[in-house]
Amino acid sequence: MSRPAPSAPRTFLTGEMGGAMLLMMAAAAAILLANLPGVAGHLYHAVLHAPLGPILSPRIGPMTLHLWINDGLMAIFFLLVGLEIKREFLDGGLSSWSKRRLPIVAAAAGMAVPALVYMLVTAGRPALGNGWAIPAATDIAFAIGVLALLGSRAPASLKLFLTAVAIVDDMGAVAIIALFYSHGLDLAALAGAAGVLALMVACNRAGVKMLWPYLLGFLLLWFLVLLSGVHATVAGVLAAMTVPLRRSPGAPDAVDSPLHRLEHAIHPWSAYLIVPLFGFANAGLNLGSDALAALFAPLSLGVALGLFLGKQAGIFGAVWAAVRLGVAERPAGASWGQVYGMAMLCGIGFTMSLFIGALAFPDNALLVEEAKGGILLGSLMSALSGYVILRWIARPAASTTR
Repeated sequence: MSRPAPSAPRTFLTGEMGGAMLLMMAAAAAILLANLPGVAGHLYHAVLHAPLGPILSPRIGPMTLHLWINDGLMAIFFLLVGLEIKREFLDGGLSSWSKRRLPIVAAAAGMAVPALVYMLVTAGRPALGNGWAIPAATDIAFAIGVLALLGSRAPASLKLFLTAVAIVDDMGAVAIIALFYSHGLDLAALAGAAGVLALMVACNRAGVKMLWPYLLGFLLLWFLVLLSGVHATVAGVLAAMTVPLRRSPGAPDAVDSPLHRLEHAIHPWSAYLIVPLFGFANAGLNLGSDALAALFAPLSLGVALGLFLGKQAGIFGAVWAAVRLGVAERPAGASWGQVYGMAMLCGIGFTMSLFIGALAFPDNALLVEEAKGGILLGSLMSALSGYVILRWIARPAASTTR
């Protein structure tokens, strides 16, 4: 007896498209609320930044809803990112050097070229220098969500390659946050975090399969990293590296593996609550009379061009060069037009770019607003252009000559 076809709502909620659509709706709602006239418009910002809890760290002051989302809930998002990175490197699309080579080359160029474009556009303005990493990030949820809209027009190899590039990109973004956006380090807190991490590694080595010791360790690690001056979300990735991944015969990732169970438990909360909440709390761009002029400010322009031009040039150029030089092979079944469209989609930097933008200019609301404008513009142009190329311009792989 055949199974009934899944309903449209179930398909939406369980696919990549659902999370991307919710994120877009949350961002649109934030922009709408931020631009309501009078008191209503101010209420959006007032609620987000009103004190809501104790002072956990003197460095960041009283906790607010905005801080709970950006420093607290986003640590869970980064825990999921870390779990995905570990799984991909041990048993997925990055499990061997032959599989890693092209995504690593593409992601590295896809981070370096946008940063270079940004620095060229903002040259001579030292106050903007800290924003160089804003256009270097790719939003994996948005990019894969747009790719999912294309259905069979995008070969499976292209989705796998985009996922691998985005995973390596996430690793780079986490390293950038830890190295360049951490300030006033507290050595005692860092030592405590190292001790907790060592205990979590010991649990892994001892064969502990229960999840609660790792979750408790994650909470302690998050608090100590928050106190240390390193951004608290880094704790998520570090904790993920300690969660065991158990292989089973014929299956690279056993369903009873702690990593598998935790990843599948977190994913719906991340995709349908945490990331949309982050978008709602951070995408509220004020579209006042100066908004159009602000989009042509050096910061906005540098971010937008970095995402739109830098990402496609860096990723597509790196893939083309790697294939021509015999370093790697083009994704199977994908034409060069489809690879170019995928490279364009990597210019969607929404979630990670907004996150880095807030870290780059923590004490300058005007620059954060300019960064938001550039992120939204660059991401929108990349999404629309990538969709058009893959939907109507790129030839199906079956019609290409080999």
